[in-house]
Amino acid sequence: MSDDGQHGLTVIAMLGNVFSPYYAWRRRRAAPDLDPFDHCALNVVLYGRDGKKRWAMTERGRGALHQSADTLRIGPSGLHWDGEALTIDVDEFTVPLPSRLRGRIRVHPSAINPQDFVLDARARHRWWPIAPVARVELDFENPGLRWSGAGYLDSNRGEEPLEAGFQRWDWSRAALSDGAATLYDATERDGRNSQLALRFARNGEVEQVAPPPRAALPTASVWRVGRGTQCEAGDQARVVQTLEDTPFYVRSVVETRLCGERVESVHESLDLDRFAANWVQMLLPFRMPRKTWD
Repeated sequence: MSDDGQHGLTVIAMLGNVFSPYYAWRRRRAAPDLDPFDHCALNVVLYGRDGKKRWAMTERGRGALHQSADTLRIGPSGLHWDGEALTIDVDEFTVPLPSRLRGRIRVHPSAINPQDFVLDARARHRWWPIAPVARVELDFENPGLRWSGAGYLDSNRGEEPLEAGFQRWDWSRAALSDGAATLYDATERDGRNSQLALRFARNGEVEQVAPPPRAALPTASVWRVGRGTQCEAGDQARVVQTLEDTPFYVRSVVETRLCGERVESVHESLDLDRFAANWVQMLLPFRMPRKTWD
């Protein structure tokens, strides 16, 4: 989120795109040539408090993927780590209304956290909060936009599709005066509840804390996806802004109280039963076109 609170940004580089309908269809058919690296995408979303949003998520095949120890390229866009900062060069087209999305993002971590965490009882899904506290600089030609603000960098990996391991989850990340806090609250496929609450210092040190009590949030207004969060006892959580309201997930800005501070967090609720539904899979190509050449 930008320092003035007027802009937001999400970037997700996906190898074996977990939300790809094309990948899901091939898995269901047990395609003999199934290759996760044939389903890659760079999802880039720009948000404005005025309600304006730019969304790009074009899936590409293995031929558009190029990797080295410090560089990842997916089609015309790429990410590069120089030892101090992550540079993301974006050159994509938005959907459903096509427009150019071109610019550069720089992520400057305060520190690197070396520890990753298991998210499920079978240890098939892991999450690595690489830079829990970071500064982000955005400079775009199209649209003309420049801002800086607080940011975050993480990585997820799994040995099975997300919907095979989980029914749903809520996740949030909040900036604190001396670091950041992240929360996971997931229901696994077998019904078990899995919670993880972490507090990070600016130097990268991590402390696992007791998860705060569950707090209700209003159901998303358009697609009616349920959402909830956690908040210290005696206080209340509220939705400041809904950034994404889709058939299977909601991304919001939520005000809550964590670690003794009143904070705004970036929050996501994910409904994987909804995601796996045939009617949702049929809608996804409208937001996620596939390009087989570059």
